[in-house]
Amino acid sequence: MTEDKSIKDAVNSFVESLEEEQKRNRLIENTPKSIVKNKDIENDGLEKIKGVLKRILKFICPDEEVKIEADLAELRLSVKGEDLGAAIGRDGKNIQALEYIINLIGKRKKFVDRNIIIDIKDYRKKRINGIKKTAIFMAKKAINEGRKIALKPMDSYERKIIHNLLAEFNNVTTRSRYDEPNRRIIIYPIKSSK
Repeated sequence: MTEDKSIKDAVNSFVESLEEEQKRNRLIENTPKSIVKNKDIENDGLEKIKGVLKRILKFICPDEEVKIEADLAELRLSVKGEDLGAAIGRDGKNIQALEYIINLIGKRKKFVDRNIIIDIKDYRKKRINGIKKTAIFMAKKAINEGRKIALKPMDSYERKIIHNLLAEFNNVTTRSRYDEPNRRIIIYPIKSSK
């Protein structure tokens, strides 16, 4: 059983169950509900989302014991376990898919009104640190060589981090170019006038 097939099967099964649930509760979901911005309600919603994520992960990594820690301040769910490679996926693509599904459920069911961030085995944290180091190295290279440097394609969250990081440099400017999924940052050196 390949990683891609098991992920696709789990996602398809979950989407089908969502569609079925939507059909059964159509009138309830269509009635407007006001979301009260209350920490207790948001915490309760995050706990429900945590349970949903745990069930999804059981489909993806059936033999794995998973522990999920919730951070209410940042609306972050940190997943811990031994062998969660299938849940991470190549270049974190499965984390992004899980995050999309979880945010869709959270907003549709009115559990939360902000985006939830998911990190599995600190993959995102390590990746962001690596991307920052690469961006600083490439910015220095662009300054030293006096030419533009293109970084590899990355998602909008990662691009935003790099734009904010390199905005602190006086000698470079950054722009995002091209269309998804090949959207990338180009680092341009600023020529100083002497």
